[in-house]
Amino acid sequence: MNDATSFAARLEALAQGLMQVVSAGSGWWASGLRVVLIVVLAWVLVTVLQKAIRKARERIASRFDDPEAVKRAQTVGRVLRYVVAVVVTLVAGMLVLSELGVSVAPILGAAGVVGLAVGFGAQSLVKDYFTGLFILLEDQIHQGDVVKVGDHAGLVEEMTLRYVRLRDYDGHVHFVPNGQIATVVNMGRDHARAVVDVGIAYGADLERALVVMRETAEAMRQDPAHAASITDAFEVVGVERWADSAVILRGRFKVAPLAQWTVRRDFLRRLKLAFDREGIEIPFPQMTLHSPALVSALNGMGPGAARRDAAAPSAAAANAT
Repeated sequence: MNDATSFAARLEALAQGLMQVVSAGSGWWASGLRVVLIVVLAWVLVTVLQKAIRKARERIASRFDDPEAVKRAQTVGRVLRYVVAVVVTLVAGMLVLSELGVSVAPILGAAGVVGLAVGFGAQSLVKDYFTGLFILLEDQIHQGDVVKVGDHAGLVEEMTLRYVRLRDYDGHVHFVPNGQIATVVNMGRDHARAVVDVGIAYGADLERALVVMRETAEAMRQDPAHAASITDAFEVVGVERWADSAVILRGRFKVAPLAQWTVRRDFLRRLKLAFDREGIEIPFPQMTLHSPALVSALNGMGPGAARRDAAAPSAAAANAT
């Protein structure tokens, strides 16, 4: 009887142990299944969102005829896909750690402290990326534009979220971080103005000079070499200012983007030849000195005395030799 009771007790203990093992095993399998489900859902979500962003970018880019607008849309699309992948991955990682029994609160606290430290240390880098993103979204700079950003100016060879690469007239390459860009002067957007300042002598015929400027500009506009560059008639502004040795006349062309320098140089060349034909003087800097003491002394001396005084140094030099 005692043996039977002992055997029954051992069977009952074994059954309880098996139930505990089964229950523990079922909890582990359930947790593992939830982890796998979280990973799969995160992967599906990233794939779907990135594909949706890609489709939206292609649809928007198909409406643009400008290649630069297409490139800008591609850049913004890459940034959005990267942000989606990072955010979904971080959320999925925290959910997986929670399923594995790892407390997420200390990790989030440590990540917050680390992120704050990194943010203070790399705030200029973060500023570069944010400024570059808004420059792209606001369509301020295109590749191929001639711009001035801060103290640097040149042709835009590359525009990224981090920097703008410029090449100036001398061939020097400037890398300007986007975070340092406070203002952008774009010299090649839509159209440009070729402003021309011309100096003539005070004694020259002012009205004739203005007519010659207008005639030269119109002949230049009819030239096939500049027909595509000059988009409107020459505008004669008039007298801009009185300079020390010249009267400054001003006029301007409306030209195609980035054609202002070529048009201005050729117009100045043609106008110099036209002024020479018309006898209109282009003055050079002159200065008149007045010395009251010297003038009164010369007036007090006669012409003969002036000639004798002028010849005196020569005679003294001859005696010295």
